[in-house]
Amino acid sequence: MSKHITPAEAAALIPDGAIVSVSSSSGLGCPDLMLKAIGERFEQTGHPKDITTLHPIAAGDMSGIKGVDHIARKGLLKKIIGGSYPSGPSTSEPPLIWQMVTGNEIPAYNVPSGILFDMHREAAAKRPGVITKVGLDTFVDPARQGCAMNEAATAEPIVERITFAGEQWLFFPVIVPKVAIIRATTADERGNLTYEHEGAYLGGLDQALAARNNGGIVIAQVKRITKEGSLRPHDVRVPGMLVDYVVVDPDQKQTTQTDYDPAISGELMRPLSSFRVPEFNIQKVIARRVAQELQADSCVNLGFGISANVPRILLEEGLHGSVTWVIEQGAVGGVPLLDFAFGCASNADAFMPSPYQFTYFQGAGFDASLLSFLEIGRDGSVNVSKLSFRPHVTAGAGGFVDITARARKIVFSGMFNAGAKLSIRDGKLVIEKEGKLKKLVNEVEHVTFSGRRAVEQGQDITYVTERAVMKLTPDGIVLTEIAPGVDLLSHILDQAEFPLIVSPQLKTMDASLFGEGPIGLSLPVKPIRTLEGLAHG
Repeated sequence: MSKHITPAEAAALIPDGAIVSVSSSSGLGCPDLMLKAIGERFEQTGHPKDITTLHPIAAGDMSGIKGVDHIARKGLLKKIIGGSYPSGPSTSEPPLIWQMVTGNEIPAYNVPSGILFDMHREAAAKRPGVITKVGLDTFVDPARQGCAMNEAATAEPIVERITFAGEQWLFFPVIVPKVAIIRATTADERGNLTYEHEGAYLGGLDQALAARNNGGIVIAQVKRITKEGSLRPHDVRVPGMLVDYVVVDPDQKQTTQTDYDPAISGELMRPLSSFRVPEFNIQKVIARRVAQELQADSCVNLGFGISANVPRILLEEGLHGSVTWVIEQGAVGGVPLLDFAFGCASNADAFMPSPYQFTYFQGAGFDASLLSFLEIGRDGSVNVSKLSFRPHVTAGAGGFVDITARARKIVFSGMFNAGAKLSIRDGKLVIEKEGKLKKLVNEVEHVTFSGRRAVEQGQDITYVTERAVMKLTPDGIVLTEIAPGVDLLSHILDQAEFPLIVSPQLKTMDASLFGEGPIGLSLPVKPIRTLEGLAHG
């Protein structure tokens, strides 16, 4: 018997007050038609009302016109908990969900993506919750904001500090979903799901288990339905025993702006010549300098922003394949994509389910992470998750906190200050006019990464900008390199709110970074891991 029903019929199954877990990541894997149907049902009938939604990676696409905005209605949403939220362009009207959050209309929380997946796993196994050190001394910690995004959320804490085995931990009680809405490519008549056109598996299996094991229902949105028994068992990622209903969206896009690209789903390998390399500009200079921090044969995580271009730098330098890129949505290897396809990779070696990719990150199994910053504090802390004067541009932390909590090496990249007018002439950086907004501040507005924890744990932290390279040390932030053409006092020291420590071995950044052609990049080989080396390390 087929489990196929219409979107409207599926929306009618969601009761008032339900906790609903939704699988998506920005513009990747969002069950958009189902969310639209829920919004339309509410507009027509006033139901479902007062639902709480969980969004482990992101609550919809980055343009802010789809995803959770379909259900961002007063009376429909009672509470929202997400890894990140649609941000929207800085020049546009804020997404509807941001208007609700900043208007304090509903409690809203930003929980690290990996922890949200862990909470689903614990709920599925009927365990009490997640005990973790991920998020200590960040906005996740109840000693700061406790994941609360607005005043309404402070009245309903979702995390507490506990002492366990003589140490401080964070404890997240489980939140049990009664409905899971997930997405795949194909369902057979029994509800078995395959993901052959998807750019990632995300966490649909864990979300389905959490709902089904607690007496709830699972609704799968797919592109097509096939005959029972026609799917290869090895291809089925969510078995039909966990799926109650199937909704078909024949126009389901692969990403927000991609109808279908077989290279995203690993069905076709693109020629390397088909990938564009970054045009020569200030951002490319920064990405090149970040690339100089890498080692060959290492596994490196990438975040959104300038660092997302580093794989293209290696491609241009003839070094593609010397580093294995790992991204939170699950792709391993290949060439991570940019813009609205961020979170996908072409020519990937493998796809990991997101919850297990986060386990890899939380346990620091990888070698380095390349991430962005909005602000850097005196103590080395980094803010990427909140700026009060541009609230809908910062979309929450996603997996940032999970990734940075124990990472052995992190390279943060960004502009030294905001709004500066810059150019490059004759291999030198020319600062024509300084920006009005300083980004090296005494105290960051939101602690997304804790400099204090990093120092305690001995993490290797580097900050790369267009004019300076800095390192975090127990004594403070040390300036190690400056760009050619830059004045140390007026262009760097005077542009920070706190004193930078100038290294006695202060160097000038490699002049080749500021030229048009390839820089002749070579990467040192990562030392071979041995049990003896680990024992002494």
